[in-house]
Amino acid sequence: MPATILIVDDEKNTREGLMLALEDDYDVYLASGADEAFNLMESETFDVILTDLRMAGKSGLKVIDRAITLPNKPICIMMTAYGNVETAVEAMRRGAFDFLTKPVNLEKLEILIKRALKSRTIEEENVVLHQRLDTKYSFDGIVGNSQGLVEVLDKVKLVAPSKATVLLEGETGTGKELIAQAIHQNSNRSRQAFVPVHCAALAANLLESELFGHERGAFTGATERRIGRFEAANGGTLFLDEIGEIDASTQVKLLRFLETRTFERLGSTKSIQVDVRLVCATNRNLAAMVKRGEFREDLLYRLNVVTINLPPLRERPEDLPVLLNHYIRYFSQDNGLDPVTLDESALEVLLRYRWPGNIRELRNFCENIVVLKRGSEVTAYDLDLKYQSDDALDVLEPEVLTSSPTLSREENEKRLLRNALIKANGNRTKAAELMGISRRTLHRKLVQWPELDPKG
Repeated sequence: MPATILIVDDEKNTREGLMLALEDDYDVYLASGADEAFNLMESETFDVILTDLRMAGKSGLKVIDRAITLPNKPICIMMTAYGNVETAVEAMRRGAFDFLTKPVNLEKLEILIKRALKSRTIEEENVVLHQRLDTKYSFDGIVGNSQGLVEVLDKVKLVAPSKATVLLEGETGTGKELIAQAIHQNSNRSRQAFVPVHCAALAANLLESELFGHERGAFTGATERRIGRFEAANGGTLFLDEIGEIDASTQVKLLRFLETRTFERLGSTKSIQVDVRLVCATNRNLAAMVKRGEFREDLLYRLNVVTINLPPLRERPEDLPVLLNHYIRYFSQDNGLDPVTLDESALEVLLRYRWPGNIRELRNFCENIVVLKRGSEVTAYDLDLKYQSDDALDVLEPEVLTSSPTLSREENEKRLLRNALIKANGNRTKAAELMGISRRTLHRKLVQWPELDPKG
């Protein structure tokens, strides 16, 4: 759909000539003065308004004043035969995108309109991007309602508006970067950069340069100046993940920054001051590292102004059903597939699994079953044996091999057989022993109810 342009000029030949030049590429409307333009603005939506400055009645500046109050604000370009610096400054101050002198150079005008439309598209995309970020990293976007998670979010709400340095502690995969993003996105720095650095992913001799930058010739291979992550995060938030992995030299420079808010690029003696909010994360015990001499005690004091401990998934069992449902729906929509469903047997197994990889492992599990099952119901026998092994499960309830008075005899028998096979990790001989029946009888039952057979 072509962009719409409103041309406002009290000279008939000028406005019609401009229309002839633009109508092949744009949907063009004409107005002979400000009042006619106002009426068109009420009934139509315009992408660009091209207006003369001096006209009979109200001037083009009045047209700009009205245009910038519209819900879908158009781009305004001023034209005048009386071009001077004062007029240009006033037009730009009132909201004009740019300024052209008459007679208008059509080639320059077309270039200017294209540049203006591109600028508007980028601005709209940035607004949408920020809205998505605000939604994704809002507190409502963090899934779960367990007491441990509620306590974490209460702390995040308190610390986000401040300038305090934050240390996030927790096992791998507990969502530390997600919480760091939430802190940034709910602060007054949210429109500035969030810059993540995964310290363990970089060799010690590269990390210092990555963080603080370097000058040309600072070391072999430094052929040009490089801006570091601290400068890139100026005005925003720098997230240092796996902070326990940084070497002694980088620890010293990081401590100095926290004390003075200044640093030097490698190969330079000039101090650079930046306004950066620091959020760090670790899956290691920094206090124990201090005792072993592996981490500076004074740096630890500077980092843990506010410490937030993220609970592992095994300590949030009440969050598992909602997390599984959330990520199954997410990956189903992302892949354009029908969502799979977890039956009671599968959910029972997954609730007992300890999830050593935490949220990251759970996400991977959900994506896997969505892609491989494609709209099917998932039972316990569809799950990998790792989710059912004794060392992966919490202790099974004593009544795991008891019947239920609310089920029919056949359903009770199927339930007992299913639970025995789960307990036996699919081993038929062991499952038969648990049920007190022969292996031949168990085999006959699996032929009768093939959906229970983990081996298909």
